[in-house]
Amino acid sequence: MLVTCQSGALGSLSDPVSAERSLAAEFPQQVQARAVLSAIGSGERNFTNIARAAGGIGAARSIGRWRFSRTSGSSRQLPVSTRPSKDRRYRVKDSYLRFWLKLLGPAMEEIERGRGDLTLRRIRENWTSWRGRAVEPLVREALARLLPDANLPAAPVVGGYWTCTNDVEIDIVGADRAPIAKELLFVGSVKWLENSPFDRHDLAALHRHRASLTSDPIPVIAALRSGTDCAGLDAAYGPAELLVAWSA
Repeated sequence: MLVTCQSGALGSLSDPVSAERSLAAEFPQQVQARAVLSAIGSGERNFTNIARAAGGIGAARSIGRWRFSRTSGSSRQLPVSTRPSKDRRYRVKDSYLRFWLKLLGPAMEEIERGRGDLTLRRIRENWTSWRGRAVEPLVREALARLLPDANLPAAPVVGGYWTCTNDVEIDIVGADRAPIAKELLFVGSVKWLENSPFDRHDLAALHRHRASLTSDPIPVIAALRSGTDCAGLDAAYGPAELLVAWSA
């Protein structure tokens, strides 16, 4: 499985306080900063939703002052496009910390009173959607390491594209530079489900979103857990192909 840290995350129920201790050490007095990090880790990605989840206007000011670095464990990203954009997204970089903030931290009282079974059930119910989001940056990193290959050129940047309303969202965008590219090299989709291959509906959606980004017929690709049952992709990468990026 590509996201290897996740299997360990399920086992971390036996020691659920380790992330709490790390956060307490990093932000002992910074209540607002902690609220911002928790909002990002819970899945909120844009400025407005993070501010709302973390407490409103005070949180908005805190986001503006936030240190997006290795120290804070978070980062902010812009869509890769030939046009400038201010639609930043924020994410917690560490997979385990993101898992804890989303699924373990809010359940600490439940776990401490001996009902970790309820927490585990909730984790299993949310696992597929959490994993799908978690695998995207790993797929981008893998492609940046793998290319060029027989199907695609080298891509100095592999990012994503989105609009402020999320009506257009492209998981993979290869480009010559970021965030404002001179040349877009390919676009792609990540579909990481056990029993659902990439199909013609997914391909049609990818073509529509590509048209919103560029009029050029650049290659369309997919990163797939369960393969594809349709023709039309210029390249497809499964777990085995992507893991080669780290085999050296």
